[in-house]
This record gives sequence, structure tokens and C-alpha cells, in this order.
Amino acid sequence: MRILHTMLRVGDLDKSILFYTNIMGMHLLRKNDNPEYKYTLAFVGFQPEKEGAVLELTYNWDQSQYDLGTAYGHIAIEVDDVAASCDNIRNGGGKVTREAGPVKGGKTIIAFVEDPDGYKIELIEKKEPFPIEL
Repeated sequence: MRILHTMLRVGDLDKSILFYTNIMGMHLLRKNDNPEYKYTLAFVGFQPEKEGAVLELTYNWDQSQYDLGTAYGHIAIEVDDVAASCDNIRNGGGKVTREAGPVKGGKTIIAFVEDPDGYKIELIEKKEPFPIEL
């Protein structure tokens, strides 16, 4: 078993696709309309779906805004340099809601950004793998 995707309902599909591709660096993997039920699905990710989990952006044609609720937390993405990623996101028009710095009570460097619908994305700085002791 493996995780295939996480679905997010979005209010403006074009704006969301631009955010996840141009600002976050993902690729638009596929997109399809369902006229009968009035929705469009767009799948974005860093690699092909068969290689890892992706995001499914669901756009319901008759709805442009959602209540995110209190159960949703965030999406986590590993990056090489959190501070540089924040700068790139900000320079691309994205919103940084927590600047790069250590997680409370720890040493891991994180930051938070928001997508156009307000979904939180945590950026986690890649750590060097621990050496294997024999």
C-alpha cells in the first residue's frame, strides 16, 4: 500500500495551478473536466504519480470559496534551504506566514506558507542522513 494523493478543494483552479507549479515548483501531471457533474480535477506533484504522492486540486464549477474547518493541519514539503524557499515563494507572489527558523523545542528548520485558498504548507529543511554504524 501507499498514499496516492491528498485532495484539496480550490476556489480558482488556474490560480491554484499557477501557485503549485510556478511558485512551489510542482508539475501539472494531468487535468480533466467532468461537465456532467460540473467539476475539474488537476493533479500536481514533484514526480509522476506512480513514483510518489501528489495533490489533487478539485474545482467545483459553482463554488469559489470553502471553509477550511478546524481539522485540517498542513501539507509538509522537504526543501534544501527553507530560508531561500521562503524568499522564492515571496518573490513569486506567495504568502509566507511563518519565517524560516527552528521548530519550537527542536533544531529542525521549518517555515509555513499558504496557497491561494489558505491551505497551510510546512517547509522542512532537508537533513543530512545519519551515518549507519556497523
